[in-house]
Amino acid sequence: MSKNILVLPGDGIGPEIVSEAVKVLAVLRDDFGLDVDLDEALVGGAAIDATGGPLPDATLDLAREVDAILLGAVGGPKWEALDISIRPEKGLLGLRSELNLFANLRPAILYPQLAAASSLKADIVAGLNIMIVRELTGGIYFGQPRGVRELDRGERQGFNTLVYSESEIERIAAVAFDIARKRGSRLCSVDKANVLESTELWREVVTRVGEAYADVELSHMYVDNAAMQLVKWPKQFDVMVTTNMFGDILSDCAAMLTGSIGMLPSASLDEQGKGMYEPIHGSAPDIAGQGTANPLATILSVAMMLRYSLDEPAMADRIEHAVDRVLDDGLRTADIMSEGMTEVSCESMGDAVVSALS
Repeated sequence: MSKNILVLPGDGIGPEIVSEAVKVLAVLRDDFGLDVDLDEALVGGAAIDATGGPLPDATLDLAREVDAILLGAVGGPKWEALDISIRPEKGLLGLRSELNLFANLRPAILYPQLAAASSLKADIVAGLNIMIVRELTGGIYFGQPRGVRELDRGERQGFNTLVYSESEIERIAAVAFDIARKRGSRLCSVDKANVLESTELWREVVTRVGEAYADVELSHMYVDNAAMQLVKWPKQFDVMVTTNMFGDILSDCAAMLTGSIGMLPSASLDEQGKGMYEPIHGSAPDIAGQGTANPLATILSVAMMLRYSLDEPAMADRIEHAVDRVLDDGLRTADIMSEGMTEVSCESMGDAVVSALS
C-alpha cells in the first residue's frame, strides 16, 4: 500500500536541501520499488508571504493525513520584525503541537571520514554515536502563561513558564528507555533538579519509569555538567533524554563534535510512530541561493523516515551506505571541507548520493 509523504521546503536553504532529498526518494521509488507518493505545501516564511500566516490550514490538513513529513527549515531575517506570534518558527512549533510530535530523536554520529572536521581531537570523538531524545511538545517553549508585560514602574518584563506533567515525562522516558534497550543499554537523563522544581519532578518520574527497565543502566546529570562532559568525554554517552530546551541546546553542541551540523538528521514522532523529519540545522539565510549548503542531513533524515515511520529499513540502509560511499570518495560541501578533499555544490552532493545508491 502506497505511503504518502508531505514535503515542506520552507525558507532559506530549505528548498535547496529538500530538492536533493526528494531526488533520493524519487530514485528509490523509480528504480528500487519504494511505494510512496509525494505532495508539497507551504510553511514558515514562505507561507507568510503567500497566505499571511506561517502554518496555513491547507498545510496542516495535509500534514494530518500523510504518513510522514519531510521539512527543510524555516525562518530568516526577512520576517524577524513580525510579531512573535506569527513568525515562521510558529509554523514549526504549530506542526509539532498539532500533530503531537512529542519525541524528538537527534543522533550525533561521527563518520570516520570526517574525524578531522570535528572541533575536538580525533581520539576523543572517534567512533562517536550518541542518540539524544528530546521532549518536543512541552516545557518552556509551550508553557503558559508567557509574554511581555508592563510593571508598575513602567518597565517591561518578559516571562515564560517551564512546566511538565508526569504523563509528559513518562512517555518521553519510555521512548528513551526503549531506544537504549536496543543500543548499549545506557541512558543518561539530563535535568537541573538542584534548581528547578519542574526538573526535580522530571528526575523522580524518569527514575520511576526506569524500574520497568532493569536491563538499562540509568544515570542522571545536571545540564551544565552534561554540556561540559559532551566536550570533555562525549563517548561516555549512549542515549540521553532531556527537556525541550535542554535538548535543543545539547544537540547543537553535540553536532559540532561530528564535524558539522550539516550532517545531522532528526525525527519527531507521535505515539503511533508517525513523524516529521528534518535536518537539525536552521535555514542559514546567509548562504541561501549560493548552492553551498550541505544536503546530507536532509538526505539522512529521509533514511530515518524510512526506518521509523515507513517500515523500510533496507531502503534506509541503502541511503546510509550511499552517504558513506560518497564521503569515502572524498566529496565534501564547504562546511565539511578539509585538505585533499574535493569540494562540491549542494546539487552535486545530491547527485553523488543518487549515483551511489546503486
